Amino acid sequence: MSPYIVTSERQPGADGTVLSVTPESAGWTYVGFEVLRMTEGQTVSRETGDREVCLVLLSGRADVATKSELWQGIGQRMSVFEKTPPYSVYVPNADRYEIRALTALEVAVCKAPGRGNHPARLIAPEQVGFEMRGYGNIERQIHNILPEQEPADSLLVVEVFTPNGHWSSYPPHKHDRDALPDESLLEETYYFRVQPEQGFAVQRIYTDDRSLDETLVVKDGETTLVPRGYHPVAAPPGYDVYYLNVMAGPHRTWKFHNDPDHSWIMNRPKSE
Repeated sequence: MSPYIVTSERQPGADGTVLSVTPESAGWTYVGFEVLRMTEGQTVSRETGDREVCLVLLSGRADVATKSELWQGIGQRMSVFEKTPPYSVYVPNADRYEIRALTALEVAVCKAPGRGNHPARLIAPEQVGFEMRGYGNIERQIHNILPEQEPADSLLVVEVFTPNGHWSSYPPHKHDRDALPDESLLEETYYFRVQPEQGFAVQRIYTDDRSLDETLVVKDGETTLVPRGYHPVAAPPGYDVYYLNVMAGPHRTWKFHNDPDHSWIMNRPKSE
């Protein structure tokens, strides 16, 4: 198994955890990521500590509370492949959250360093930015859940729907240099769901000097780690691919650099 793939547990832990990435386990500084799969009626309560958190309700409905807020009956999609925007909750550091599952529930817990600059808030589906990016067989659907234009200290969160036979995170791009305004340094996780679930996605992670050059076969429910390098994704024919991206770094801005060998693709006439 590649060190850049994190698998899900078959049976959730006591608090519903099936997958966990910490800065320590990933060997980096900023991004933490977990997936909880909870049963109806189950409750999970946690302190945020020094991390800000974005709870993304991937599927199912829940009540979510923080120290000062309560949102009841949030969540609408029962599968990410409904392709409707999710409900999410932003929780600052030095706060707490409690999730009570009203149905079977899958929640992504996205974490990065917080500085206490923003209050807890609900991110409703109508507040999620919708975008169709690319063209032809590099067209994909984007939901900007927590983009840099919206308040947070470190986190950037986005979900992507890649139709079968299409590519995404394409042309290959990277964001591994702290070299603003041209490029920002951002660690990144990809959490994959695949439909039908016996399928797979393919992701390549590589650097210009090929000191890192891995081609990953990623299954439903797995996460990939992108510490550096270019990182395109392909959805094989017959299998639609969803992924949730979490990014964070020293500066909260997404400035990427396309692989110069492949950047010409964006200049090709869209009628081709």
